Amino acid sequence: MRVRRWSAPSGEASAACSDRTQLQRDADAITAVGATGVQARLVTSGGRSLTATSGVADLRVRQPVSRNGYFRMASVTKAFVATVTLQLAGDRRLSLDDSVDRWLPGVVSGNGNDGHAITIRELLQHTSGIHDDYPDYASAADFQQHRYDSYTPEQTVARAMRHRPDFPPGKDGSWSYSNTDYVLLGMIIERVAGHSWHEEVRDRIVRPLGLDHTFWPGTSPTLPRPHAETYQSFEPGEPLVDVTEQVGQGTNGEAGLVSTTADLNRFFRALLGGRLLRPAQMAQMQQTMPVGEEFERLLPGARDGLGLFSRPLSCGGVYWGHEGGDAGWITATGVPADGRRSVVVSLSGVRANSTQDVLHVEQAETKLVDDALCANPDAGHQRP
Repeated sequence: MRVRRWSAPSGEASAACSDRTQLQRDADAITAVGATGVQARLVTSGGRSLTATSGVADLRVRQPVSRNGYFRMASVTKAFVATVTLQLAGDRRLSLDDSVDRWLPGVVSGNGNDGHAITIRELLQHTSGIHDDYPDYASAADFQQHRYDSYTPEQTVARAMRHRPDFPPGKDGSWSYSNTDYVLLGMIIERVAGHSWHEEVRDRIVRPLGLDHTFWPGTSPTLPRPHAETYQSFEPGEPLVDVTEQVGQGTNGEAGLVSTTADLNRFFRALLGGRLLRPAQMAQMQQTMPVGEEFERLLPGARDGLGLFSRPLSCGGVYWGHEGGDAGWITATGVPADGRRSVVVSLSGVRANSTQDVLHVEQAETKLVDDALCANPDAGHQRP
């Protein structure tokens, strides 16, 4: 008779179990402070993919959140646009020191705005000084009336040109997050490459990396299934409104792609692993500066590169990535400098009735990313 022997789990399996438990605990903590749904995916140094979900995908039928659900990544799109821009620089088809007016003559002008004085580098790093007058919904009724509206890049830039600059371009220490900067980058990519920014993203990044679930939805207001519904409260005390079905404002290069946690992990691992940019361009992408005071409150220690942010890790060093948030969605990404691990978390139905609400969610989300990247027993690297 064969006697079945019990054996302790291997180190790798034990580490994976610990990672998964912590990931689940942190996902649950996010829904506890203010999100209807969370999906998170950690890729370990051994290539193991661990997932956790929390909350519900739909408040009406309360189905669970899918581990492979689609979501609008919002401003994480900027990392893709920046990568294409730097690829074009590496191909010597443009220079980061080119003026905006070199490629878009007369587009940035009026009220003290001057495209001759702003460079592509300054657009990438939010140091252009261009004031961001970005379309948004003022109320639930406004959302219902305008949810299917779309805007051309020219219309979005024209809104910004109605304002004086926030500061002179490239002024020492001045920084202000501007979606309009990335609308202009999308327009420049089209002028340089002869194709739209999203076609260049598709051909240069999505297809080569096999990101089969990443795409530009154009003016389609719907998402493929599976996906979580997302919700927004437009005024404190008002009920949540399902805002999943909308064209959205991010169709111009600043916040337009749909993806999954698996695809975003693959993208950021490839980017930080040197598979998308030449070393010179990667080095420029990682030349950072302090962010503005408002960003610093939400993302302590963040520094902005060219379409990529760095943030400190509690176990030492920094991680790289980009956040995105729009219409109840928040997406956060993280890859440490050694590229051994990566994590992506997507939140839906985020409560944002006050700055304090957003701060609580951001703190819980930051803890998930930090725990995922620091609790690294398979690399012998533990949180102190």
